[in-house]
Amino acid sequence: MFTDKRPSKYVEILIHLIIWMILFSSPILFMPNDIDDNWLLFYIRFCFSQLIIIIIFYFNYFFLINKYLFNRRVSTFLTINIIVIIIGSILMFLVDDIFIPFKEFRPGPEGHKPPMRLGWMLKIGRDSIFYVLTAALSVAIKMSSQWYQFESKRKEMMKNHYEAELKNLKSQLNPHFLFNTLNNIYSLVAISQDHAQSAIHQLSKLLRYVLYDNDQEEVDLVKEIDFINNYLDLVKLRFSSKVEITFSIEGETKDWQIAPMIFISLIENAFKHGINSIGKSYVHIKLTLNENQLIFRVINSYFEKSNDDRSGSGIGLDNLQKRLSLIYGKNAKFIAERNIDQFEAEIIIIKQK
Repeated sequence: MFTDKRPSKYVEILIHLIIWMILFSSPILFMPNDIDDNWLLFYIRFCFSQLIIIIIFYFNYFFLINKYLFNRRVSTFLTINIIVIIIGSILMFLVDDIFIPFKEFRPGPEGHKPPMRLGWMLKIGRDSIFYVLTAALSVAIKMSSQWYQFESKRKEMMKNHYEAELKNLKSQLNPHFLFNTLNNIYSLVAISQDHAQSAIHQLSKLLRYVLYDNDQEEVDLVKEIDFINNYLDLVKLRFSSKVEITFSIEGETKDWQIAPMIFISLIENAFKHGINSIGKSYVHIKLTLNENQLIFRVINSYFEKSNDDRSGSGIGLDNLQKRLSLIYGKNAKFIAERNIDQFEAEIIIIKQK
């Protein structure tokens, strides 16, 4: 399942505390030398300023944004922010000029006038800009967090949807596979009971794989190859020497894992449309592997089925394409080409790093 990798709530609180501790301690580290006599008043003024910033930030973060902005009441959100910012700026002005009346500027060197103090409107305007930026920062952080939560939920829902769809596809695949296999055994009963008994034994091996390995996301490629060989042994009991059947492997298989039963639909399709008592029939299967790519190719003779013999037609290949898309996405490709009397299909899978 998808896991939310955001920092825990306690980690987020710790990060906020560290940031504010750094901000509150910065005046002590970088305090100007010319206010040594008034350092305590200077620090109190700074702390009051930071306190207003904290109030504006968290008032937006925990209340205004959720209650008004996310509910599309933008005008109310802006109005309340403007009122809070004006009040904060006025309070800061009063702290500067009334409650902490220390001289911000000492007389300059001889012959130089001390710099003029800012007027009350400029002071309020200056502080208001800082508080507007504080509110904007709160909105940016909150919206980023909200987007992350939304994206996490969206991915979780998509993953749940994909898993449900894959389970549905597998539930279609198993009856479809079993239906075709039982048809093979049914046709053997009339030909040879010994062969039919052997086919049932082969079927038990196949069903063991279907029941115990098909629920896994991936299996060793060697297991999938054994499954294919067992299926081909079952099919050969039915067709004997009338059909040319080959299965070759080129490359190293030990480092590969694959989605279970991902190839069987191509093989079933080949025997369904590639076998005929009149013309030459063949099914050639080749698995080619290199370090990063797998190619599973099936070439078979092709005979058009009659309308009376189209049970389950198209289910296997449609199922295959959907599974490839859901499991491998852009790392898998399905190619099929039909000539007059031959059908060729291949699956290309690129190993995910």
